[in-house]
Parts: sequence; C-alpha cells; structure tokens
Amino acid sequence: MNDPLHALASRIGHEFKDESLLEVAMAHRSWIAENDGHESNERLEFLGDAVLGWVVADIVYRLHSELPEGKLTDLRKSVVNAISLAQVANDFEIGECLKLGRGEDAAGGREKTSILSDALESVIGAVYLDAGAVVAYEVVGKLMGESIEHAIENLDRIDAKTRLQEMTARLFDVAPHYRITDDGPDHEKTFYATVVVNGRDLGHGEGRSKKAAEQVAAEIACDALQREHG
Repeated sequence: MNDPLHALASRIGHEFKDESLLEVAMAHRSWIAENDGHESNERLEFLGDAVLGWVVADIVYRLHSELPEGKLTDLRKSVVNAISLAQVANDFEIGECLKLGRGEDAAGGREKTSILSDALESVIGAVYLDAGAVVAYEVVGKLMGESIEHAIENLDRIDAKTRLQEMTARLFDVAPHYRITDDGPDHEKTFYATVVVNGRDLGHGEGRSKKAAEQVAAEIACDALQREHG
C-alpha cells in the first residue's frame, strides 16, 4: 500500500494481512471507469453495510436492555445512515485516500455524503474479509463508538418528524409539508428534503432514503422553532 493507505489503516486500528483489500475499498466506480482491469468498492460496500448493521444492532441491544424494539430501531437508524457515516469517514480522513475519476474528483467527490458513507462501509467489509467477525466487530466499535454515544444522549430527539409535527400543531395549528427531490442512478440515489412550516422553508436535509432526508430536515426545523419560540 502507499503511505496514505498505511496511515488510514493505522487510524482505523487494523493492520491488513491482505493489503489489496483496502486498496479495493478506496476504488470508486468513477475511477474504475477510467482504469480497466480493477475492481470497484461496491461489493465490499454491500458486505460492509451488513456487518455494520449487525455490529451496531448488537452493541445497542447489549448496552440498553431497557429499550423496546422501536427505540432500538430508531437508535440504530440514527447511527447507520449516510450522513452519520460520512461524518465518521471525515473524522478518519477517508476522503483523501479515495480513488476517484477525474470528473468526480473535480466535482468535489471526496466530500460527497454518498461516496464517503459508501467508502466507510467498504472499509468495514475489507476488515471483515481480512480478519473475520471478531476483529471487524472491534473496528466497527472504534469507528462508530462516538456516534453511538451521541445517538444515545439524543435518543429523545431521534424521531424529529414526530417532534416537528407536535410543535407545528401547537404553535401554528398546521402540519409540516415536505418537498422531496433526488439525483443519481437508481442504485445510488441521494434524496433531498425541504420541510415547509406555515409557508416557510425551515429545514433542508439529505440522505440515502426519503425518510432519512426528511428526518434531517425536521431536526433542523425543530431547532429553528426552538430558537424562535423557546
């Protein structure tokens, strides 16, 4: 591996026996389109997504025996979503190691939520293949530990859409309205939500699903109304 990849492996806390796995994890499909004979990170992303979901679900289940199934689901979703994963990828400086096509790189691909979140899942998939379930569990715990703690501290704020509906009914006797747009191919869409309250655009969010984008927009709107009305 080159020096940036060695540094990335050190940051995530895993020394790869098969270093080519991490190289593949950094290979975005836009780079593959310009470099024949290489494999993209999409298969590793698929695997890493499953490993990530399992580990986070196991951690929150064991830590919070008092929570019902619905709250555990909310907690997991607040951790395993594109925006949260992209933030973790930024924290571990994954973007600087990505192999991107020239056009994608010029368009700011190293900062795109979808690319960063997919790359993090690919790294997790690479660790799982390289060292197995036990080591992958430990690495995911390190990568996602802060996000899990933050989600636990803000558990009462997770369902932002419900909170916003209650606030707007109380303040304005109206329900919030969401405008949704999307871009990207069918298998890799990014959704954008704008929440409108009483004729005002109060929050914008993005995510890998409509619901995730709406939750982010609702969270921002809740914060805005809280500042305005106390």
